[in-house]
Amino acid sequence: MRALRILLVIVVVLGGIFVAVDRAAVYFAESEAEGRIQVTGATIGSTDVSIKGFPFLTQVAGDQLDEVDVEITGIETAANGRRLRISRMDAALHEVKLSEGYSSATAARATGTAVISYEDLTKAASDGVVVEYGGKNKVKVTGTVDVLGNPVSRNVLSTVTLVDGHIVRVRADQVPGEGVPGLEGLVRKKTDFDREVGGLPNGLKLQKIQPTADGLEISVTGTDVQLAG
Repeated sequence: MRALRILLVIVVVLGGIFVAVDRAAVYFAESEAEGRIQVTGATIGSTDVSIKGFPFLTQVAGDQLDEVDVEITGIETAANGRRLRISRMDAALHEVKLSEGYSSATAARATGTAVISYEDLTKAASDGVVVEYGGKNKVKVTGTVDVLGNPVSRNVLSTVTLVDGHIVRVRADQVPGEGVPGLEGLVRKKTDFDREVGGLPNGLKLQKIQPTADGLEISVTGTDVQLAG
């Protein structure tokens, strides 16, 4: 009995040591990954990586992680002379295969959400245009145009759609013309615009867009999603 108790104590102690070593390895790997994640064709701000599953060391030994949650803040690209910044993107990556030397990784599948703030959307819009949340799945776009030498400002409620899986399209539902010939066309030249969303990791695709109080919320999914390191 005494020998059995000693054996149990040894097992418990070794188990505790293994757990501590495993968690330390996870922390180190997360820190390393946060500093090495790159997105092709874009600049990024900060990253946060959380590796799920236990034990971690056996996953590494098999060169595949069960799940990795990634948050990237400030993904910025340029398209057609206009910069569009994804304020934040959260993604859950599943079955993440590690390359030899751990220089890159590929996720079998991924789901997530990207958010474009109204401040960033305003910067990407035409000069002199302000974009805000309009409520009820709409955005409010304010633009000022010149009519016979006089500035005329208009607020319009606009619908936001996703075109071809990578273009954010903003279109006014209607423009108050107040009987001024050509006013609607002038306003629409300011308030209606398309902007391409780039800078997503290879394999991720935009699926659905919805205006919320915090910004444009875009659902993303993907297969064989590649993360360069």
